[in-house]
Amino acid sequence: MTADKASSRRTLRQVFAAPLALALVTVVGLVAALAGDGAWDAFSWIALAIPLATLAVFVSLSGRSSLSG
Repeated sequence: MTADKASSRRTLRQVFAAPLALALVTVVGLVAALAGDGAWDAFSWIALAIPLATLAVFVSLSGRSSLSG
C-alpha cells in the first residue's frame, strides 16, 4: 500500500455520515407526511425531495467526469 492510499483512508463515521443524514431526512419527511396537513405536507415534500436532489447532483457530476477522462 502506498502512502497516498493510506492517507486517503476514511473512518466508518466519514463513510456513513452522508447516507445516514439522508436516511434521517427521509424518515423525518415520512413522519411529517403522516403527522398532519398543511405546513406538515409542505415540510414533508421538501424533506423527501432532498435525497432526490442529492442523487441528481451526484449523477450529473459523475457523468461529467466520465466524459472528460
